[in-house]
Amino acid sequence: MSGPVAGRPGDRGRSLPQPRESADRCALQAQLRGDPMLGTAPPARRLLLVEQSGPWGPRGLVDSRADPEVATRIDVAAAAGGARMQVIRRPGRHADHASDGHRVCLADVESGVTSWWHAATLAELADTLEASVQEGPDGARTLRAPSDARADPAPIYLVCTHGKHDACCALRGRPVVRELAAVRPGRVWETTHVGGDRFAANVLVLPYGELYGRVLPFAAGEFAARVDEGLVVPELMRGRLGLAPVAQAALVHAHGRLAEPHRDALSVRGLERVDADTTRVRLRTPHGTAVVTMAASTTEPEQLTCRGASPARARVYRGTSITWESASAP
Repeated sequence: MSGPVAGRPGDRGRSLPQPRESADRCALQAQLRGDPMLGTAPPARRLLLVEQSGPWGPRGLVDSRADPEVATRIDVAAAAGGARMQVIRRPGRHADHASDGHRVCLADVESGVTSWWHAATLAELADTLEASVQEGPDGARTLRAPSDARADPAPIYLVCTHGKHDACCALRGRPVVRELAAVRPGRVWETTHVGGDRFAANVLVLPYGELYGRVLPFAAGEFAARVDEGLVVPELMRGRLGLAPVAQAALVHAHGRLAEPHRDALSVRGLERVDADTTRVRLRTPHGTAVVTMAASTTEPEQLTCRGASPARARVYRGTSITWESASAP
């Protein structure tokens, strides 16, 4: 990729150095080490997607060409309502400002609903969100979509291309977003940081909350076809949003070991902590209740992101056994 890069306002018209794939990049190093991806999806159950075209800085919307004060209000309102904010934009060259306002989506992984609406300005969106945080009987505060929001059940694909957060996200994410957009036009968005830079290219599929890593451009068509058929891809699946990391890991492990690719075939029923590093996860399956035993460990310090100031440790999970509570199980 060459040519001028859109950056902060003072960078306009200047040609800036382009990041390149190299041996010291975190994604390549993680592949060479064989870093496992199990259980690395964010814990958030609800996401607020806010369209903002143009460049994003390290902090996403706050570091974009949006008013920082308004962007902060949106981020605070989302967090107050129990939602993680992701900034999105359409694939391709990015205009400095959207000409038709901002598309907004509230995605609920548990209910499997994505609700879309339009905001003329980000200030209008901030006002709407601040008025939409409701307190339930249990005291929990929840962000609600406005009454005129439109539900959309079809899957959408969010590809992390947040190069200002980590170069690997842009280097590996942009080719994937181009290929996905070609096979699923109108269903694909670029997005900000989803975590796990070293697993780029990262693709988040909503409303299911499935996070995939190390997705390759040439496999984009087959990947999307499987998702649309109600199947998961265990080999690339990092986890499912809204679950504890060990439960995510057990779910992905079971999809692979039981050769059960259907998304709705397995679900988490409960956890039992055996000791500090061992957990039994009970899963509903078509054959009864499976008990997946997971072992946790901590890696040696490694450079986990390209921007990381120093090496860090990571928590990793490994499935050790699957047993059955049901006599009808195979």
